[in-house]
Amino acid sequence: MKNELIKRILSSLILIPIALFFIIKGSFLFNFFIIICFLITVYEWHNMSKNKPYYIFGHIFLLFSFYCVYIVRNESQENSLFIFLLILLICISTDVGGYVFGKIFKGPKLTKISPNKTYSGALGSIILSLTTVLFLTYYFVQIIDLKIVIVAIMTSIFCQIGDLIFSFLKRKARLQDTGTILPGHGGILDRLDGILLGVPLGFITFILIY
Repeated sequence: MKNELIKRILSSLILIPIALFFIIKGSFLFNFFIIICFLITVYEWHNMSKNKPYYIFGHIFLLFSFYCVYIVRNESQENSLFIFLLILLICISTDVGGYVFGKIFKGPKLTKISPNKTYSGALGSIILSLTTVLFLTYYFVQIIDLKIVIVAIMTSIFCQIGDLIFSFLKRKARLQDTGTILPGHGGILDRLDGILLGVPLGFITFILIY
């Protein structure tokens, strides 16, 4: 367990700056980055769900999700980078908050679909994502309103639902991870599961409210 945690931390320290580089640069570099991620997730989904009745639906969902990521970053608004980073950080905070709060406070299990998920973790996901959003919006634009609170909460919930869906599908496939490409993390799909639902639906929530 300790070795896996060390691997997870070290790989994150390498992967996060790389991902941020492509996201901030945008243009063809970002497009190249998401195409590579898309192809890897498609391959992992194929291995995980081949011969399953939902096989095609999964591919359609991945195509939809990555296309939405492309739209949010490249064509959504004049301040597309800020919006994209904001929604992405909500998703990341959701994942981190769930892990930290779940480990510290433990408590009742959230669902049988994913035995490691707890009510404390679900609440911690929302708390950390909301805290992150309020800090960023106040720091950069000096504005905090109810709309951004709703966006943070809804995006966090969507992200958790995405995580639960893929956890359920992995259990059906009798897999712990979708791949082995990321030391300590598993596959690309393992890291993006919640984000793939959180970013599109979080952005839709943002557009509807603003």
